Amino acid sequence: MRFFTSVHLLLLAYIIAAIVFWEMSLQKQSGRIYAQEVMTLKSRVDSTKDSYTYNHELAELEHSLSLRTAQYTGEGATFLIVILIGAAVVYTSFHRRIMLSRQQNNFMLSVTHELKSPLAAVKLNLQTLEKHQLDESKRKLLIDRCIKESDRLNDLCNNMLFASQMEGRQYRPTIDTFDLSALVGAAVNDYANRYSRRFEKNIAANCDVKGDKVMLHLAINNLLENAVKYTPEDKPVKITLNIANRMAVLSVADEGAGIPDAEKKKIFSKFYRVGNEESRKAKGTGLGLYLTNRIVQQHKGRIIVKDNKPSGTVFEIWLPV
Repeated sequence: MRFFTSVHLLLLAYIIAAIVFWEMSLQKQSGRIYAQEVMTLKSRVDSTKDSYTYNHELAELEHSLSLRTAQYTGEGATFLIVILIGAAVVYTSFHRRIMLSRQQNNFMLSVTHELKSPLAAVKLNLQTLEKHQLDESKRKLLIDRCIKESDRLNDLCNNMLFASQMEGRQYRPTIDTFDLSALVGAAVNDYANRYSRRFEKNIAANCDVKGDKVMLHLAINNLLENAVKYTPEDKPVKITLNIANRMAVLSVADEGAGIPDAEKKKIFSKFYRVGNEESRKAKGTGLGLYLTNRIVQQHKGRIIVKDNKPSGTVFEIWLPV
């Protein structure tokens, strides 16, 4: 990146210098032409005997000189502006490609980790069940862990599948009217089975919305997964659903470290994650919030990120009822 920037700046400076040199050369040549034309005029017309003709033709020569000066200046300025715009477009495009390449690299690193971790856990649990004669409680614990890790894999695959389909405009949403209260309640109960004693919920009844139930379920799951991921185990995740101003408002509040104000607008970008992938403690793919935002926008809603007090983050989804 630094090498490209240096070469880019050197080439741009060379082109600007060439345009300036070309402009100065044309102006000098125009001055020589004017001087030659004045000498020719003096040889043809006697300024003392026929001052009117001399002054008239001299004025025409000066007018031609000013026109050439304006023409050369305008052409030089136009070339310079076009080159600067082109250089800005090229640099922006290259910089965007570099950033996307880095984000995709982080995505591959995170996906590899997200796939290997649950697979390794499932394999270890199954090997333990195979090699040892365990009592019923321990067998149930290991089986529950396998189910939990399988659910993680399922959520990851759903995010990747929906991201691919939405980017390629292959997914056709199914629009139905359904009870959002029941959908949120089912999603919270599912996560409560995976992560016991982690959720506090206050869900108003009969919040009917129109949209794609599968997509909204995915969006809710992504918010719950994020909240669990960043909330300490001894802190609760609070979920509320109510109706305000003919909008269904779903709030998911965690008590994690929170999100800096400078990052709040970036977290919905595809593959975007704060920090370096190799040193970051919390793992993920950078697809969850991106998909959630896209899904909410498709349902003519909005998503809001706020600071939780005293610490943490609150995600609010507003959907028309």
